[in-house]
Amino acid sequence: MSEFTHFDQQGRAHMVDVGEKAETLRVARAAGVIRMQPETLQLILAGGSKKGDVLGVARIAAIQGAKRTADLIPLCHPLALTRVAVDFHIDEARSEIECQVSAETFGRTGVEMEALTAASVGLLTIYDMCKAVERGMEIGAIRLLEKRGGKSGLWLRE
Repeated sequence: MSEFTHFDQQGRAHMVDVGEKAETLRVARAAGVIRMQPETLQLILAGGSKKGDVLGVARIAAIQGAKRTADLIPLCHPLALTRVAVDFHIDEARSEIECQVSAETFGRTGVEMEALTAASVGLLTIYDMCKAVERGMEIGAIRLLEKRGGKSGLWLRE
């Protein structure tokens, strides 16, 4: 197992120096799930929320979350994202919505944190927009699905 990279020789937190790394295409995909009562899911699908198009707003929030990751996670590098795509997959049988995000940049460091943050913010936005109907929704299974680019190459969740 390798060492944590966000600590210096004295054990102090620091931002990793990526200045010597090559600029390459970096891609990451992440996902998470929100579970709810079937009635809540049906309201979302029917567009019945008093706040409007829940998934449309959550998509924009996820994109904004990716763009603001460095403001939220202290040691993340600010990145010039070249693409953020957000998709929602509805599982009516399980009464859940999966938020899946793909983030891309051409740079010196990966976009895993941007994809993970985007998925989290998208799901939190669904919760926020639906909490008047149901406060017991559960958000979970936030995970990296894929990472491409850089020296370490390709990583896929099995």
